[in-house]
Amino acid sequence: MSRPSQADPQHDPRTAAGGANKDRDEIARFDETGDWWDPDGPMRPLHDLNPGRLEWIEQCLGDLGGKRIVDVGCGGGLLTEALARRGAEVLGIDAAKQALQTAKLHAMESGIENLAYRHCTVEELAAEHPGEFDAVTCMEMLEHVPDPASVVRACVTLVRPGGDVCLSTLNRTPAAYLLGICAAEYVLRLLPRGTHRHDRFIRPSELAAWGREAGAEVERLTGMGYNPFLRKTWFTGDVSVNYLAHLHKA
Repeated sequence: MSRPSQADPQHDPRTAAGGANKDRDEIARFDETGDWWDPDGPMRPLHDLNPGRLEWIEQCLGDLGGKRIVDVGCGGGLLTEALARRGAEVLGIDAAKQALQTAKLHAMESGIENLAYRHCTVEELAAEHPGEFDAVTCMEMLEHVPDPASVVRACVTLVRPGGDVCLSTLNRTPAAYLLGICAAEYVLRLLPRGTHRHDRFIRPSELAAWGREAGAEVERLTGMGYNPFLRKTWFTGDVSVNYLAHLHKA
């Protein structure tokens, strides 16, 4: 199933050389990010969202102890470390080299040994290690690549039969445009301008179709609300803005 609003990723001028599923501008933006680990810095929204995302992942996967998990689009490692602290064996991957360096240094300083990082795309990892992991997490990343369907397909490929994929993204609705772009980037300035593009937001029906094509079914869809003033998140049945999706592989 193709997304009608999305340009052909192979002819997108931002796409990396060789047709890799990377957006050069997006990678540069994340590499130029300042202190990933400052809860009051440029990654403040991710710090606020992280406890809720971790709670939801545990609801979907159960006890994380001993599970082999890939964290796709790990950035500076906020979720990666949180998963490792819960006992999972975690591999964080990202296309942004500087962000990965930040993640590696923080893990060393924290003394966490049950995680590793690798500079690669999820498609590259899936080609090398199909079916070798219990779960994959991919949070706030799908809307930043030229071909999100390819990412979903690779995530499903990475997990074993009976494995799980946990995703989060933004819905392509007027509400998501108003809150995720206008409010977050221009009014409240929680994110740098240009962080998001509304045409890259993803409807749950599109995500579900991509999962089915890859051999996984949506087990659960959950909306996530966020109050930036109180710095609180909550789960909701409204998936019109931010939402999380749990896919299970047969």
